[in-house]
Amino acid sequence: MLRTLSLLVALVFSTVMSAQSVTIPAYTGYALPVEKEESSLFSDKNGVQQWKDANQQLQYFFFVRKPGKLSVALDAKNAAEGTILKVSVLGKDFSIKIPASQKFKMIDAGTVTVKDSGFYSITIAVTKKAKNSIADIRSIQLSGAAAAGIHYNPKPRRNAASVHLRYPLGDSIKAIAFYNEITIPAGFDHLHSYYMACGFARGYFGIQVNSESERRVIFSVWDAGKEAVDRNKVADSNKVMLLAKGEDVFADGFGNEGTGGHSHWVYPWKTGQTYKMMVTALSDSASQTTIYTGYFFLPELQKWKLIASFRAPKDGQNLRNLYSFNENFWGVNGQMQRKALFGNQWIQKDNGQWVELTRSTFSYDATGKAGDRIDYGAGVNDGKFYLWNGGFQPANAKFGDELNRPAANQRPVIDWTKNADSAKQAERDKQLIFDAINHKQIDTTGSKDGVYYLILKEGTGTSFTANDTVTVFYKGTLLKDGSIFDQTKEKPAVFPLKRLIRGWQLAVPMCKVGGKIRIIVPSALGYTFRSRSKAIPPNSVLVFDIDVVSVKK
Repeated sequence: MLRTLSLLVALVFSTVMSAQSVTIPAYTGYALPVEKEESSLFSDKNGVQQWKDANQQLQYFFFVRKPGKLSVALDAKNAAEGTILKVSVLGKDFSIKIPASQKFKMIDAGTVTVKDSGFYSITIAVTKKAKNSIADIRSIQLSGAAAAGIHYNPKPRRNAASVHLRYPLGDSIKAIAFYNEITIPAGFDHLHSYYMACGFARGYFGIQVNSESERRVIFSVWDAGKEAVDRNKVADSNKVMLLAKGEDVFADGFGNEGTGGHSHWVYPWKTGQTYKMMVTALSDSASQTTIYTGYFFLPELQKWKLIASFRAPKDGQNLRNLYSFNENFWGVNGQMQRKALFGNQWIQKDNGQWVELTRSTFSYDATGKAGDRIDYGAGVNDGKFYLWNGGFQPANAKFGDELNRPAANQRPVIDWTKNADSAKQAERDKQLIFDAINHKQIDTTGSKDGVYYLILKEGTGTSFTANDTVTVFYKGTLLKDGSIFDQTKEKPAVFPLKRLIRGWQLAVPMCKVGGKIRIIVPSALGYTFRSRSKAIPPNSVLVFDIDVVSVKK
């Protein structure tokens, strides 16, 4: 009796398992060759429609958890008779005819045996086309024992899940710079990809593949407030402000994913090449603003390039919530695997000390959290973190996994004199100075190695050099708008000239003790393209009025 009951249970279980079936919506597929942009081929409402190109194939992906028999059928229709399709799965090809019909019909393709769990695909190709249309397909049905617990993406969104590395910081750390290096391996630089190296609470900075002929470096900072779509609805008091941008950099606002200030530079970055990126933060708690600036290092020039500098309102904090990510921002090629390597992460504290970041945690977006896509991962290889998403490969990391890489002990060395845009910026500065002279905004006696000056009062004391220490009263203004960015008040300031900007070292010794001099300093001899203070934007031409009180040799 017990044996009979066991056999009955086994038979029922076998029958249930063989009756298992899942229906994969046809709109979740991908075209081969890969589409470059969205078309009407995949419809959220109708599935595959207007399929007319006989050279175009369709591909569907799924994950089998239990081995066994797997039967495939298409829910399809076509107004005209004559279409023959080839359905390929697990190395077997099945030929099916699409009958003439105005209604969808389930058409069996064939059965295969799945021996192991893992990702598999179904490819549908055209053997013969009926007149002007191939077929409309509403869904793909999988049935049999292997269909039990099968995973597939049920959503119209065909993008791979975005994946992130988050770099935790101690609460006591006040970070003013975040440095990261990024490398995209060959073969993983697919269209519609964003590889982001330096993310922070108010923005992000990375490289993107926008078309077959255009790649970009992108730096963006979010507005304050809660508007998610239309920047025209954002109050001026909540908008970030562009302070400066590099040569040939495009800057504007953005919406639809929050709103903010956007900048990008078209640049043909290459796979296999490591690129250095850095974001700085200059916070002002009094005005509750922070200036965020993105810099990109050009390996072919061995120079840094300013991308853009934005002032963010309702902030006043340092860098926080640091992260990197891989994003597939358009789903037409969401089946392609993307991968990025991130290495040698550092932050600079407000006291100037550099600290290496060797720990990160793995996470993913809503597509991953919902379980729609399960092909993603992260890890450490050759001393670098890596992220990957897409490709329908088994995941190798779980949400919240902690990753640790060995310390590289290669602290960033930032040489601000190596400005990729220095030649063009020098011409721009010179024109600004000449225009100011022609409009009688300023006057000059002469120039010294690129610094223009005017002796306002002849000194009667001793001469001095850049190796000496000076005691001075001074006022610094921007040539662009005359705004004061710094000045002494009741007491003079004491400076070793060697520690000051090059413009001071060159021109201030033109004045003797007891005298007064005005100097006009081009940006290259001032603070260059750095965000030096809240009042001095990058690439600023500076004007100083200086009273030389005394000198210490």
